Amino acid sequence: MASAATPARVRSLPSRLLAMTAMHADRLVGEGLAAEGARKWHFVVLVALTDGGPASQSTLSRRTGVYRSDMVAVLNDLAARGFVERAPDPEDRRRNVVTVTAAGRGYLHRLDEIVDRAQDELLAPLSRTERATLTGLLTRLHDHHATGAPAPDGPRST
Repeated sequence: MASAATPARVRSLPSRLLAMTAMHADRLVGEGLAAEGARKWHFVVLVALTDGGPASQSTLSRRTGVYRSDMVAVLNDLAARGFVERAPDPEDRRRNVVTVTAAGRGYLHRLDEIVDRAQDELLAPLSRTERATLTGLLTRLHDHHATGAPAPDGPRST
């Protein structure tokens, strides 16, 4: 967080404010999910499967932004806990289709509650209207800048 010693010109930079708030948001969500034995990618993949239906690993990677090489580890974690199942794709036996299980839907319900509480804590100083406005503005910024983003299976930046 910016201290009083941080120059006002730096404290008021939108890029800095977004970065500092994003770090705080990531910490809030990460700590909340960790208390339930989850990571943010577990949550994102379960949401993608629940809202978008069964999918191949590569489709899940595109839906979620999780790199294909990382998706295997995420799915292994979720499958080991009985939250997703992999089965051969009837249209292409070389690939698997991933499906969320009933246990996975229950787990996602608990994770949704945790993420909702983290959002409430993060946005505590804002009214409901201000929260909607902020979300709309952030969505516009994200959508504008995401158009040139590399594909999840493309090169990684470090």
